[in-house]
Amino acid sequence: MPKSYSEQEKEYIRKRLKEEAAKCLARFGVRRTTVDEIVQRVNIPKGTFYLFYKSKELLLFEVILEEHEMIEQKVYQAISEMKQDGDVAEQLTKIVFDFFVLASKSPILKMITSSEVEVLTRKLPPEVLERHVKHDSFAVEKVFSVLPVKEGVDKDIFSAAFRAIYFSTLHEEEIGEKYFENVLLLLIRGLVNQIL
Repeated sequence: MPKSYSEQEKEYIRKRLKEEAAKCLARFGVRRTTVDEIVQRVNIPKGTFYLFYKSKELLLFEVILEEHEMIEQKVYQAISEMKQDGDVAEQLTKIVFDFFVLASKSPILKMITSSEVEVLTRKLPPEVLERHVKHDSFAVEKVFSVLPVKEGVDKDIFSAAFRAIYFSTLHEEEIGEKYFENVLLLLIRGLVNQIL
């Protein structure tokens, strides 16, 4: 019979699981991060892990989403504070560019290569992935609400376009490190010009 934990203990264990999962993810990636490694670091029995998460992938995805949401909040705040009397398109391009640079330097998000994402997503329940896509669309809608957006702009298409740009950041080497930042700026500026 599993041990019963107080709410305070549950909160502490969940926090520690996420902290250690983040460290493992940054160091080992999705494939080589194991439940055994995480529970050893947190000093809990393996069975206790499954009281909190049904799978390693769900924990890792939660860690990735929290990092993503933290960066997303910074972006929304920067966009909310933009000067509306200046060149809005150029300001927005810079903010979005800085977001992608920040995301590419995050130890957790940087570790996620396209093959790692594939391993993770194929093991997640479809409803979890669908919730994430809806969250991205909601985040774009929230940003659009503070911008002078063109009429008829489809937030879902632009949400997917920004996701495509994010995935391109995982291929900096193939795109060419020498040109990468300029290519990223060009793609972002093109989207921004179609939004405003």
